[in-house]
Amino acid sequence: MRLSTKGEYASRAMLELAIRYAEGPRHIRDISAAQDIPERFLEQILLQLKRAGYLRSRKGPRGGYVLSRPPERISVAEVIRVMDGPLAPIDCVSVTAHEVCPKENSCGLKGLWKETRDAVAAILERTTLADLVERTVRARAGGPLGRGKKPARRRAGRRRRGRG
Repeated sequence: MRLSTKGEYASRAMLELAIRYAEGPRHIRDISAAQDIPERFLEQILLQLKRAGYLRSRKGPRGGYVLSRPPERISVAEVIRVMDGPLAPIDCVSVTAHEVCPKENSCGLKGLWKETRDAVAAILERTTLADLVERTVRARAGGPLGRGKKPARRRAGRRRRGRG
């Protein structure tokens, strides 16, 4: 899978809207400035995401774009599929855009591409915009970026003591 510029910008715009979800609608210029995305390109991306049902918009000074669902209910896979189509590296292993290949039943590569698709899809499906917000907060605080990494905890009842 190769993420297009459109897919990257859509992911960044959706992340920005997730970060600011509680604040309500965001103007295109604010999203553009925060994520360094050209406004004209962003406008097209946001319209496509709105048509797909992931955004709502409101006109006026207090208007802008807002996620149509809470960040924990939108996966990264959904956003990527809207912008870039199937997650499969080749069509013969695609779930959403399968195309028959003349060598499909005898190809040794098919299994590899299917495993690749399954691994990428699993990661993107289980990662929500809320997860990305959490990662962003940790990254901005200088913390670990990896999924599920938590600070080491000490065992109850044990105290660290300095050596004198």
